[in-house]
Amino acid sequence: MLDIHCHILPGVDDGAKDWDTALEMCRIAQQDGITHIIATPHANAQYSYHRAKHRVVLNELQTKFPDLRFSLGCEFHLSYENVESALQDPDHYTIGDSRFLLTELSDYGTPTQFKEMLFRLHCRGFTIVIAHPERNSILEQYRELAAELVAMGCLLQITGDSLYGAWGRTARKLSEDYLVAGLVSFISSDAHDTRRRPPTLSKARKAAAKIVGDIRAARLFAEIPDFIINPNSFSRIPESAGKNETIFRNTDVCELTGASKLNNAIRAKDFLTGENDPVLHRRNKR
Repeated sequence: MLDIHCHILPGVDDGAKDWDTALEMCRIAQQDGITHIIATPHANAQYSYHRAKHRVVLNELQTKFPDLRFSLGCEFHLSYENVESALQDPDHYTIGDSRFLLTELSDYGTPTQFKEMLFRLHCRGFTIVIAHPERNSILEQYRELAAELVAMGCLLQITGDSLYGAWGRTARKLSEDYLVAGLVSFISSDAHDTRRRPPTLSKARKAAAKIVGDIRAARLFAEIPDFIINPNSFSRIPESAGKNETIFRNTDVCELTGASKLNNAIRAKDFLTGENDPVLHRRNKR
């Protein structure tokens, strides 16, 4: 499994407080079946994001724990200041060498404001991955907003332990609804420590499999996250196939980004292999 959202770098935000905690998190992740972690320290008003400094810490972590693979990203808070910074330096906040940007929406604002800022980032070439939408108060209030963001070309990443109630009933229900509707691309740990929010995903994978089936669950935890790190992993899959039209809608204004290619690839593979999940198919028919 690959974890694309994890606060494992020691002493840089509210995640791992020291090296002992970070290394224990690594051991927990490895024992749980995680093979690759994308370190995503906060980039917000409270925690400044210094990519070069974080890279040094990440390299040290890789040296101290060579049995796992690590990449660097961030949890980019959607604010006016951050958006302006990202537009000026597009490579500063993204995951690895990709144009994928893990983005945390504010709990304040309006859907229109979110869409305007996300659209500006999209037009600069970013592929937006919305972090833990099931835990956002605005998305809870505007239940249709998640689907609208996906239709814009965004991807959704839900938190694994939301699927078994760690964040309350509403977050669990929204996570299940997003899965059934086919809106989710990633399920990650958003780990911060070794006990309350550990870097584990196996329990969430079992929970997801009960909702969408084993095949699609495997993709959410491994195959699709791998696309961020190894974009050629979908290279043999055509970008479209018959009725499996991409959900991307802004091609008349901006160039295609990874979101459209990834969604096309996933849908094309379903279409060509006949692997449309029967559980999801039955739920959508209800």
